Amino acid sequence: MLAGAWPRLQTDLRTHDDTAKTPPQNLESVAMTPAPNEAKRTRLKQWLESGEIRLQPLSFPQRELWEATSVSAGDVSNNICALIHVRGLLTPQGSEAALQKVVDRQEVFRLSILPGKGQPLQMIRRSGKPALRFRELSSDLNQDEDIENLAREIFMKPFDLVQGPLYRAEVIRRSADDHVLIFAIHHAIADGWTLGVFVQDLFAAYMQGVRGNLAALPPVPLSYAEWGAAERAFWQPAVLQEAASFWETHLAGVPRLWNKTSQGAMQRHVTQVPAQTGRGVRELARRHGATLFSTLLTAFQITVSKWTGADDILVGTPVANRNKQAVRETMGYCSGIVPLRGQIDRSQSFIESLKRVHQTTVESFAHAMPFAELVRALKEEIVPGRNPVFEIRFALQNHPVPDVAVPGLSLKLRMRSTGTPRFDLACEINEEGDALEVAWLFREGQFALKDIQIVSRLYLAILTNVCQSPEVLTSTLMSSLR
Repeated sequence: MLAGAWPRLQTDLRTHDDTAKTPPQNLESVAMTPAPNEAKRTRLKQWLESGEIRLQPLSFPQRELWEATSVSAGDVSNNICALIHVRGLLTPQGSEAALQKVVDRQEVFRLSILPGKGQPLQMIRRSGKPALRFRELSSDLNQDEDIENLAREIFMKPFDLVQGPLYRAEVIRRSADDHVLIFAIHHAIADGWTLGVFVQDLFAAYMQGVRGNLAALPPVPLSYAEWGAAERAFWQPAVLQEAASFWETHLAGVPRLWNKTSQGAMQRHVTQVPAQTGRGVRELARRHGATLFSTLLTAFQITVSKWTGADDILVGTPVANRNKQAVRETMGYCSGIVPLRGQIDRSQSFIESLKRVHQTTVESFAHAMPFAELVRALKEEIVPGRNPVFEIRFALQNHPVPDVAVPGLSLKLRMRSTGTPRFDLACEINEEGDALEVAWLFREGQFALKDIQIVSRLYLAILTNVCQSPEVLTSTLMSSLR
């Protein structure tokens, strides 16, 4: 069973409103919100006074989950999921001790969400125990299928946002030196970068244990709460208004691609861009002073235009938001979202389109602002089954996801879900050597698998063609595709 790590919060604190949209209020007034049972309110007050817990406002990225999405924050689609393949000898005791060190170092493992009359708050415990299980698979079972079933069960289990913890880990032993760590963590405390940090911290902690070093991991240079406070200090009203003014102009008149709303489950379809084409795309970007991201995005926007018939394509793309060195060792939801608008001009060559997309991308990144504040500035209505601002997500996952190894132990991380359900269609690209893995995420009920297979073939065909003939006119390129 999961370790009973944290003080039990009372029933009145567990009744929370994921749809709260009003601005944050004074921390003391939230902490002292009247409760049906005076003893329960007294205990919360005692925890605050003793330092067992402390309260912090939601960070800007966390606010997005409560204010700028049609999906409830508690929905399982907000779970980030990964499989970590571990080769080497592991013990339950060593695994728990290693995870305990990570829990002590990274405060998000001790964080849950306290509802208030207005905006929820982060509730950070002073200490916590690892939420870890360890089990063995019988050798007579179909192990790959069994692991998939276990992973699905773990990934699809909701988190209690108030009680916490907001992660769970389960080590599956397939043989003496072959294990799979199934790891699920709520998006409120994690992003893609977080998983890389987790692997590095867990590896370092386990190796300390192997060497008999009982010392704690060194503290992070900047805690997640400190990072959130620095962001709030920077994004003063005047700064927000300046950024919002750019977006009000830049996104004026952008159309919706689909009028239909859908709340179906997200499905996943994975394809590959062959190594030869992957090398060609990188060389194309290099020769024309663009980035791999801009080149892939240009081809993607043309693909969506060909597929839908629309010439004004808006996508949202994640940004790590970890420019300062101090936050690069910190686990937490720091990433942001930047809308990227592409207006297809069929009279231009692909290279001309690439240069324009690259310039627009640089300009848009320079004006990035917290997405919750962008939605508010644009006066976007939150409609069930429809993401505000954009409907398509496009991402090149280039955050550090290390494979770490020493003689006798190696960890290899593979993401399964990014915990971002706030779109109808997503194209998420991972570099696999020279090749590119393309994961298509699509909302059931909005698209059928055959639709995604069509757009996937179009995308690969466009990438292949522009590597061979980069000066091809967009009109010629699109008319050559069926």
